[in-house]
Parts: sequence; C-alpha cells; structure tokens
Amino acid sequence: MKEEKRMRFVSAEQVARLAGVSRSAVSRTFTPGASVAPATREKVMRAAEELGYHVNDLARGVLANQSRLVGIVATKPELGFRAHLTAALAKALIGRGSIPILINTGQTEEELLAAQKMLIGHRAEATIIISGSPPASFFELAQRNGQPLVVIGRSEQNVDHVRAGNSEASRNAANAFVEAGRQRLAVVGSLSRTPSIAERESAFLAAAQALDMDVVAARGPDSDYDSGTAAARDLFSSGEKPDAVFCANDQIAFGVMDFIRHELGLSVPEDVAVIGFDDVPEANWLSYKLTTFRQDPAVMAARAVDFLEHRLENPNAAPGYERVIPELVVRRSFVPRS
Repeated sequence: MKEEKRMRFVSAEQVARLAGVSRSAVSRTFTPGASVAPATREKVMRAAEELGYHVNDLARGVLANQSRLVGIVATKPELGFRAHLTAALAKALIGRGSIPILINTGQTEEELLAAQKMLIGHRAEATIIISGSPPASFFELAQRNGQPLVVIGRSEQNVDHVRAGNSEASRNAANAFVEAGRQRLAVVGSLSRTPSIAERESAFLAAAQALDMDVVAARGPDSDYDSGTAAARDLFSSGEKPDAVFCANDQIAFGVMDFIRHELGLSVPEDVAVIGFDDVPEANWLSYKLTTFRQDPAVMAARAVDFLEHRLENPNAAPGYERVIPELVVRRSFVPRS
C-alpha cells in the first residue's frame, strides 16, 4: 500500500541539522534584534534557503499570546461597495504586516458572536466590522480580552469607527433635484434597514420635506439589484410617478434604472433622474453612467487601519471617530443645474 502523504513543513530542527548549528541558533537568526555570530547567521540562512524554510509565525503568536491576524467580519462581503471595501482593507492590512482573516457571517447575535469567538480563539490582534449590528456582548467580550475593535459604517459607543457622510450626501441629493426643477421626488431604500441605508433614506426624506416637496419612499427586501427593481415596481405602480429618484446604493440604482427604461419605456434622465450612492466601478459602465456619491474604499480602509494602529499603541485612548464626506460624481443619469 502506498504511504499516505501528509503535509510536512520544514522545521527549524531540520535547518539546524543541515547548517550544523544548534536549534536555538536557528531561532536567534530569525528573531529580530537577537545576537548571533555572522558566520552562524550565514550558515543558517543558506540552509533555510536550500530547504525552503519559513518561520512558524502562528506558533510564535501563540507563545506571545497574540498574532498578526486581523479579523474582517462582514455579511455578504461579495456584494457592491462591501466587496471593494473588503479588498481595500485586506490590501491595507497586508501593507502594515498583518494577516487579514475574512469571516463571512450573518447578522444574528449568535452568528456574530461565533465569528468573534473564532477570532479570539486564534488570538487575532484586532477585529474590523463592516456589516451586521453587533450586540453589546460582542463589545464586552472584546474589551475583556483586550482586543481592539474598529467599526465601519455605523456609530457605536466607546468604539473607534469610520462612517461616510450619509446625511450630508442625502441632503445634497434632495437640494440638487429641486434646483434642477424636479417636482416629485422619491427615495429607494431597503427593508434590511442597515444603519447606513436607514440614515441615507431618512436624511433625504427630511430634506425634501423641508423644501416643501412631494416625496415618497419605496423599499425592496434587501439592498441589491433585484430589490431595486422590486422597489421601482411598487414606486411606479400607483399615484403620481416621481421624476427624480435617490437610491441608497448603486446596486439598488441599477435595478431602478433598468426597470424605468426596460419595463416602463421611459428615459433616464429626461423622464426620471437617478442618483446613487457608493460609486462602484459598474456605475461608470455605458449601460448606466450613474451619477452617484463616491465612497472611496481605499480612504475608508486607511482610516480604519489608522484607528487600529493607534488603539494598539494607546489602548486607553478615547474612542476615535471619522466621518468621510462623499463627493458627487456627475454622469448621465442626472446633471445638476449648477
């Protein structure tokens, strides 16, 4: 019978035997700042290269009761802006020498706590949350274990967090529609009611009402393309049809635009103007050319990593908060009068 092949990483002991040195000499060679004779270092490095040896960082992390792992906790990280933010976070973390670990979780308390316990069990040095609504027990467990948390997209007490300027952008959208002479405004959100979606929706409604404009809201079951088409069907099925629609994200806007053009036979922006939120790459596709508020995932990721580093260096510092104001990117779906 053939012997079963198992994964066997090259060990420090093997390097020591080939180099003709002690096991501790190998350990000192790969420990920054440790004292080791130049001739010994050269022999160890030559043997390590020949064998393909790499330091067991996981074992070192366990011995030190910490690691370079940083958890990214997300629900549906493959969708829309969240996918680009996840990629930007991974790149930023790798750039600082961390190892990003993506936990694709649900939004229930049980699922979020399971993700957190997994990260604490592997001694992750920090966790970045980009979706879901973590319960109080999530933050309490992190604090008891001294694990820094950074939250993106929502405000949490006593936690470092980064948010987009949702309210500012939503008010700007309402003002821009009115200044362009649009008469019947609408906002399309989501029944998922995530903090960012809810803030954009409520801020737009408040701004439109303050301007004495007719405004209605429609919500699909989620915040994706299909939900956009479903919400548009409800929005245009009764009463006066809106001539300007603000969508809580670009995925929703794509569904709204396609329904307006292909199901109703109307034109965008001549009949109905549309503004989105996020500026994902598809917003610039010829099929959409969507006017939208840009969230820069690289900027959001950089701010989150800055908070993480500051928290690791200053564990007792006051919580940090940064609000990144989105810029309106004008394309064909709506051109402001100004």
